[in-house]
Amino acid sequence: AVVELIALPGSHIRYSTVQNWSTNVYNLVTKRGIAHKNAKIEWVDGNIGSRLTMKYPSVILKGEGSHAEVISVAYSGKGQHQDAGAKIHHLASNTTSKILSKSISKDGGRGSYRGLVTVSPKAENCKLNVVCDALILDENSRSDTYPTMEVANPTARCEHEASVSKVSDEQLFYLMSRGIGCDEARQMLIEAFLVDVVDALDDPKREWLIEPIEHWIKTRVS
Repeated sequence: AVVELIALPGSHIRYSTVQNWSTNVYNLVTKRGIAHKNAKIEWVDGNIGSRLTMKYPSVILKGEGSHAEVISVAYSGKGQHQDAGAKIHHLASNTTSKILSKSISKDGGRGSYRGLVTVSPKAENCKLNVVCDALILDENSRSDTYPTMEVANPTARCEHEASVSKVSDEQLFYLMSRGIGCDEARQMLIEAFLVDVVDALDDPKREWLIEPIEHWIKTRVS
C-alpha cells in the first residue's frame, strides 16, 4: 500500500485501516501526509496478520497550528513480527503531535515500536507526546522499542512514555474473586489494554480488529 494525504488549511483527515493478511505475507507499507495551517491528520492503524509488517505512517506539519496523531495496535503471534511506529516532522510553530502505540505478543511473537519525531530550529512552541505500551503474554515473546526524538528548538515540550507488562496477577485475582472465570477475566484485561485504540476506530473496523484478536485471546496463554 502507498498512501499520501494532503490536508489543506483548516481541514481534518482521518485515515483508518485494519490489516489481517495471511502469515506468509510480507507487508511493507508507505504512508505519508502533509498538514497545512490549522489542519489535522490522524492515522488509526490495526495490524493483526502477515509474517512481517513494517509500517511507519509519517506526517509533515508544514503549517502553523497543525496537528498530527498516529494511533496503532499490533498483535504478534507465532512466527510473526509486527514492526510498526510513526514519523512526525514539526516544521512550523505551534504545532502538536501525539503517537499512541499498543502491541500484544504471544506464542513467541515479536512486536516493535520504531518512531522518529523531529522539531526544526524555526518551529517555536511545539508539543509532542509519544506513548508505547506492550503486553507480553508468555516468556517466549518479545517487545522492542526504538524511539528517536530530534529537537532543535528549546521551546519545544516533549513527552515520552513506554511500558512493557504482562497481565496483572492482582487484577486477575480481583476479577476471579467476583466470580469471573480465569480465561474470561484475562480476556477482559487484554481488551481494557486496547480500549484507547478500539475507541478511535469507527464501525465496522472496530469489529474487524477485535474479533480476530479475541479469537487468539480465547486460546489459553501461559
